Amino acid sequence: MLVACTVIFGGVLGFQAFVGQMMRKAMASAPPPVQTVSTAQAEMLDWQPTLHAVGTLRAVSGTDLSAEVSGIVDEIHFESGDDVRSGQLLVSLRSGIDVARLREAQAAVDLARLDFQRNRELAPKGLVSQATLDAAETQLRSTEAQLKQQQEGVRRTSIRAPFGGRIGLRVVDVGQYLNAGTRIATLQALDQLLVDFFLPQRDLGLLSPRQQVTVAVDAWPGELFKGEVIAIDSRVDAQTRNVAVRARIDNPAHRLLPGMYVSVTVAAGASLRHVTLPQTAIVYNSFGDSVYLVEGSGDRLLARQVFVQVGPTRGDQVAILSGVAAGATVVSAGQIKLQDGAPVRINNTVQPPNNPAPNPPDEPGRRK
Repeated sequence: MLVACTVIFGGVLGFQAFVGQMMRKAMASAPPPVQTVSTAQAEMLDWQPTLHAVGTLRAVSGTDLSAEVSGIVDEIHFESGDDVRSGQLLVSLRSGIDVARLREAQAAVDLARLDFQRNRELAPKGLVSQATLDAAETQLRSTEAQLKQQQEGVRRTSIRAPFGGRIGLRVVDVGQYLNAGTRIATLQALDQLLVDFFLPQRDLGLLSPRQQVTVAVDAWPGELFKGEVIAIDSRVDAQTRNVAVRARIDNPAHRLLPGMYVSVTVAAGASLRHVTLPQTAIVYNSFGDSVYLVEGSGDRLLARQVFVQVGPTRGDQVAILSGVAAGATVVSAGQIKLQDGAPVRINNTVQPPNNPAPNPPDEPGRRK
């Protein structure tokens, strides 16, 4: 019985081994399955080299308005958020005493002028001495100086806009006593703004005045504001090895405000031509980056793996420095299931993103 059982089990195991070997041979001889992939054409495109940084906006002209002299606020001639012109009266301080002193000084000047003119007419006739005439002239000049002083004092009780722009929030009220230097409101000129940003010292050779600059800000997604470089700092920061750069941005609609945090792109140098692919087409590997080319025609399409040298990226695109020629058909999606020489079927119903300047999707609740 033991011998019979051993023979039976041996026969079963041998049969299973024979069947497994036959199945492996059949699978090895069977053609690999056809894989469905998406493809893209390698294009030769012009790329503008750019430098990227983050910066802060500031006004070309901006200041905190304040009183030059102490006094009580008598009248306010603006509202928060008003656009004002240069020289426009904004705040009047109580000036009754100053006006009275001004009138007194004006009367003293009128009297001194009459006295001087009278003595000047009498001096040639010998009726007054030269000393008397000199004293009258001195008195006239002294009273005129006092008049100018009083005029300046009255002028300082009227606070005017030093330049045209937009008034911020008012922080004073009628009847409030102001010390000299107390802030009244903020005034900012918004037609043009400055953006200050920093770039590494290695990029200094790519910078020059009048280079084109674009600015993006999260308050206005998808919108770019244009300007140009106007100044490069005369030294490199010894701590960070960065150089400060300033650009001027046109802001005719006053959408940008001083203090905003912005993304800055600087056009650096002449444009270059690169073979361009979607970034999804690249199979990144520590042994070398590669792509799959689709070769053949009709129903006999094969994927051939080639190694490439990738260059800079731009949005969803990547530049190919070597390995792929313009016009080649490259697998852009589905590479994970491919091997060199695998048969493929193309289905481009759904394409991966290939935008040189993509916009991020709106966040929930964000205003469009």
